[in-house]
This record gives sequence, C-alpha cells and structure tokens, in this order.
Amino acid sequence: MASRTPYPEAARALLRQTLFDAARHHLEDRPWSEVTMGDIAITAGVSRQTLYKEFGNKSEFAVNLTIHEGERFLGAVEDAVRAHTGDPRAAIRAALELFLRTATEDPLLRMVVTDDGSGGMLSFVTTQGMPVTVWATTRLSAVIEEGWPQAAKADVQLLAEALVRLAISYIINPSGSPDSTAASVADLLGPFIDRALGTA
Repeated sequence: MASRTPYPEAARALLRQTLFDAARHHLEDRPWSEVTMGDIAITAGVSRQTLYKEFGNKSEFAVNLTIHEGERFLGAVEDAVRAHTGDPRAAIRAALELFLRTATEDPLLRMVVTDDGSGGMLSFVTTQGMPVTVWATTRLSAVIEEGWPQAAKADVQLLAEALVRLAISYIINPSGSPDSTAASVADLLGPFIDRALGTA
C-alpha cells in the first residue's frame, strides 16, 4: 500500500499552492511592487497572519514564489539533460535552450525579464537571488552527477553554477534566440565539459 502524506504536510502544501496561485492572479495585470501581502491573503481566502506565519515577509514570499514557478519547468530541463547522456555538449545545449525558451514564454518569468527594476521582481533573480541560484544549481548538479557519475563533484558544481548564472543573465538581457545562445554557450564551455565529464 502506498504511503499517505500526513495531513499537516498535505494541508501546508495546499495552503502554499493557494497562496502562490493568488499571487499569480495579481501578477497578471500589475507589477509585484504594487501587490501587497494583504492582496494575496484576501484572494487566497486566508488571514494576513496566516500568510506571514508561513513566509515571514514579502521578500521571503517572492523568493519562494520564484522557486515554485521554476519547479514547473526545471523538470523538463533535467529531462533534456538525461536525453543526451551520450553527448554532454548536446545535453548542455539542449537544457539551456529549453530553459531560455520556456522562461521567455512563461508569463511570470517574462514579467521578470521585462522588469526595468521598478516592478519589484528583478532583484529576486539578481541582487537578492542567491536562494534561487543555490536551488537551481543544486538541482542541475544532481542531474549532471546522475548522467556522468565519474565526474568530480567540484567540476560538476562549477559547471552547474556557471550555467545557472549564465542562464539568468541571458534571460534578463538576451542577445539572441534561445537556440543561438545555447549553441554559443555550449561551444564556449565545450572543452571544460569534455574534460569534466570524461569525454575528452
């Protein structure tokens, strides 16, 4: 028999999903800087006290919202890496292209991309973005280690963090199409990828 999720854990997951959905609702037509915690609580049908108890403050909520939204497509990015374990350069290129393309198509992330700094969300993937960077790097490191277990952990960590930071930079300030950008980055990092992942 499959194990059941304990009620408190399930209730908390439902609460967080409801709060994130409420935030997305408000972000459809106005910037984050104009959305208050009270707005989110009212739309979610909970008290402000409940919201603050769960997240502490608006900045903490924003970081968690950004990570939650990233979860929706990072699994697909990981699948792109797994689909190319025989060719690590192709794996990095495919993963980065999918990441960049999906990020520009997602409404919330597109809002971050077009934020001129006044919308209130840009800082959560730049100057205040360390939690998001660490989270994404950890996820990417794990899938790289899974595909290339012979690689040194330090090299995997360095590669994953570099890719995450480059991806964020290119999302915020694109210089070409997702395909061309991913190809350029894969070529640039190619020698390191070959050495680190044992294909040189």
